[in-house]
Amino acid sequence: MGAILAIVVVIMLMMIGVPVVFSFAAMTLVLAISYGVDISSLMTTGFWSVNSVILLALPLFVMTGYLMQAGGMAARLVHFVEAIVGKSRSGMGSSMVVACGVFGAISGTASAAVASIGTIMIGPMEKHGYPREYTSALLGISSLLGLLIPPSITMILFAVVTRQSVAACFLATIGPGMLLILLLCLINWIKMRAGHDPLQQPVGFRQRAEEIGNSMWKAFPALLLPVIILGGIYGGVFTPTEAAAIAVVYSIPVGLFIYRELDLKRLAECFIAAATTTGVIMVILVFSFVASRIFTLERVPQQLTDLLMDLFQNKLLILLVVNVFLILLGMIMDDVSVVAIISPLLLPVMVNIGVEPIQFAAIVGTSVVIGCNSPPMAPILFMTCRIGNVGMSQVMRPALGFMAFAALPVMLVTTYWPPLSLYLPRAFGYIG
Repeated sequence: MGAILAIVVVIMLMMIGVPVVFSFAAMTLVLAISYGVDISSLMTTGFWSVNSVILLALPLFVMTGYLMQAGGMAARLVHFVEAIVGKSRSGMGSSMVVACGVFGAISGTASAAVASIGTIMIGPMEKHGYPREYTSALLGISSLLGLLIPPSITMILFAVVTRQSVAACFLATIGPGMLLILLLCLINWIKMRAGHDPLQQPVGFRQRAEEIGNSMWKAFPALLLPVIILGGIYGGVFTPTEAAAIAVVYSIPVGLFIYRELDLKRLAECFIAAATTTGVIMVILVFSFVASRIFTLERVPQQLTDLLMDLFQNKLLILLVVNVFLILLGMIMDDVSVVAIISPLLLPVMVNIGVEPIQFAAIVGTSVVIGCNSPPMAPILFMTCRIGNVGMSQVMRPALGFMAFAALPVMLVTTYWPPLSLYLPRAFGYIG
């Protein structure tokens, strides 16, 4: 009962507007009182848990996202993707989706993708006949590719709180991420075709090749970054943490000296923004580790496993219940909160019914895509509404369409077809 009360407390506090950090602190206090635990002795556990080399990757990737936005890398990536996909009406929507995927392969954050790509593309797409509410909804779903396409901050958090390999978690979400890109582009193409998508004016092969070549040359320094990051990690050259450090060291001179859109003032602003974001996440993690320790001492995960096994004898039903539970929590909690609290709580349940921990990482990642765009919290969707200057009520209808026909199918396929998330980790030798 203490665990249920604590989770109810944190949800209620977040719903009434209490900052996430204080909500997690209150949850930990409720747990300590309910189970009669001396919380002062557990705070050292929380401190030493966040005193991790792996977690150094988190602020560094956050910083990379801000540097890309301020240094002009994001704009060059968008223009390059536009040149490849084309500038037809449906092509622009696909450009946004693919650009978010490329951006996710560098920064690992959704909010940075919304701010960078939204400010660049929403205006031009409106001129091509895209309603602002439709564009904002597409941006909201697409931006969350940053949580699936590695490097992903969400997967770093999952790996830390569940003691899994960061690189394996990165690989597990590539398949679901690519499937989501494909479905979003397909839905956008069908939608625009139904509205008599006007094709772009015929362009000769030479002119098209020149346009692609010019945009690729301008975007080359930005395109080189994901090659360095992912190639270095899976080539065994450096660890994810070292890759994050290299990403920051690489992004600063590119923004300062190559694109020349980053100056000392903007650089300082990037450091401050990254420090603020990271500080909040780290404090949440401290309380999360303390709560997880209490859960472990009181055998809460084992009790939850027994309860689910008694109520639902079928593995498929248990997976469906977990899917629904993750979506509902994602509707009222942000992705960091869901990963920090729920992942270690539900992981024993998943392992008990034969689900690989790495597959569960992908299940959590795909469920967050739905939760972050679902009211009442919907943090990413609210941000896209501000960028697109539209009301939430206008955005909800197209957003629900993208979630129903793209995000939800991806989550279900990830849940019930393990090879989608396990093929790459198995191919790279992370699981047997």
